Amino acid sequence: MQPLIHAVTLGVSDLERSLRFYRDGLGLSSPGIVGSEYVADEVNPGGSAAMFTLSNGLILSLYSRNDLARDADLPLERVSGSPMSLGFFVDARDDVDRLLDQAARAGGTIVRVPLERPWGIYSGYFADPDDHLWEAVYFLNGQRPN
Repeated sequence: MQPLIHAVTLGVSDLERSLRFYRDGLGLSSPGIVGSEYVADEVNPGGSAAMFTLSNGLILSLYSRNDLARDADLPLERVSGSPMSLGFFVDARDDVDRLLDQAARAGGTIVRVPLERPWGIYSGYFADPDDHLWEAVYFLNGQRPN
């Protein structure tokens, strides 16, 4: 097995709102909501999702929390919010500030304003409308980890 992650799926409470946040607010490319012909029933989850193929090939997928919980056979509270963070590595220090400003204008919440850390990064945190935590990171020495 190769140690690769191909997709990250976020459970969201409002698929349309989250699509607007990531596509229109943050500028990620998406064809919009797909799979809406697969309607949830008492046994099966619905298939509506929004997907974003990122430049490194990773797919960021947005899926209804209700459908994600049903699909994984978990209680709804298990797919709420996020006890972890996802990260954007950016090319310039000012890009951290721009990304957080962009996220706030799109309806996100600034969780921690950017600052320099002693381990050589400049970063700040924002949360999307469903409280998924994101960190914008610039490596002060210009060397991203491999």
